[in-house]
Amino acid sequence: MSRIGIIGCGNIAPLYVQTLRQFDWIELAGFVDGIPERAEKYAADNGGTAMSLGELLADPSIDAVVNLTPAHAHAAVTRQALQAGKATFSEKPLGIDFDEGVALLDLAAAQGVRLGCAPDTFLGAGLQAARAAIDRGVIGEPIAANAFMLGFGPEWWHPNPEIFYVPGAGPLFDMGPYYLTALATLFGPARSIVGSAKIGIADRVIHATGRVGDIVTSTAPTHVSSIIEFASGPTATLVTSFDVKASRLKNVIEIYGTEATLSLPDPNTFGGPLKVRGILADDWRELTLPTPNIPMGIHVLKVSPRRTWLCLSLFLPCSSGGKRFSESRCSIRFPLCGHSGSPVAISSLKRGCINTTCAWDSARDHPQSLPTHGTTAVMHCVHLPCLSGSGPFEWEDRA
Repeated sequence: MSRIGIIGCGNIAPLYVQTLRQFDWIELAGFVDGIPERAEKYAADNGGTAMSLGELLADPSIDAVVNLTPAHAHAAVTRQALQAGKATFSEKPLGIDFDEGVALLDLAAAQGVRLGCAPDTFLGAGLQAARAAIDRGVIGEPIAANAFMLGFGPEWWHPNPEIFYVPGAGPLFDMGPYYLTALATLFGPARSIVGSAKIGIADRVIHATGRVGDIVTSTAPTHVSSIIEFASGPTATLVTSFDVKASRLKNVIEIYGTEATLSLPDPNTFGGPLKVRGILADDWRELTLPTPNIPMGIHVLKVSPRRTWLCLSLFLPCSSGGKRFSESRCSIRFPLCGHSGSPVAISSLKRGCINTTCAWDSARDHPQSLPTHGTTAVMHCVHLPCLSGSGPFEWEDRA
């Protein structure tokens, strides 16, 4: 049993709690919030204990924490959790600047614990299928991309929109991670970035129920334009805004290749549609998304009673001709406590429908190579908690 502490019981917490409660090997042990009554309600509803932050981090029985505090507090809370020896998963962003994020990664490494951060939507069928289409040459050689997140701001729906208009928030830090993660999944690391930011509309009128007419004044940029040059060659334009009242480019990513254009789904979702169109085509053609081998793509591997791996499996057609998987840049660094371990031939597992050879590269945290034909299993695994253990693998369906 893995005992998890939730830090922050605000608007996003119900989704995390609902998801974590699906697994009988996870116990929601503790809840922390700046408004104690909210933590108490979550504890009463889910069987845990309402705690202060200090109490939760000092509790040796809690294996990992999920940081759902407001964006400007992410780094400070994550730092305390790592210093307490807790594996930590944070809502995005990890920090409010590059140096802050690097410092947290270094701290996690020094403490010997795992650190993960949202979003995980790039693991969904839509964006994984987009990557597979690019790898197969469906659009030829990628040249450029446009990405737009254009909207009218969370004051129209969020009960406490102030948190979106302080440094460390705004449209780039709030919604940009979905788009940047998608682009990095498709193209790899960036070589250079330039940008321009402004506060387009400073005073925001709240329209959410119970606060209609209240004013929030933004101190964070509300409209950000960026140009990204990727090391693999393509360039991308990203515009994120809370100042746009209407647009045909609301949640758009398009990839432009030498042979065709790929239109991606909203990167804040896990599905489609995914469409392609060439210069001679009469219309857009929707590509078929891969079907997970089980509902939600979730399996559990148990190495021992004290060691549990949660694996999200996505099956894609393979036509890579033996291309090294490292070129696909699919990382498994999203969960609470990931661990690649020694290379394991997935085809050697006791049960399940995986029938290809796909070994873990313990140095790089991703499968080392793809087979030359058949079906490729793209496995994204996490280990909760980080405890020692040994024993044969057991494959269990948790559909």
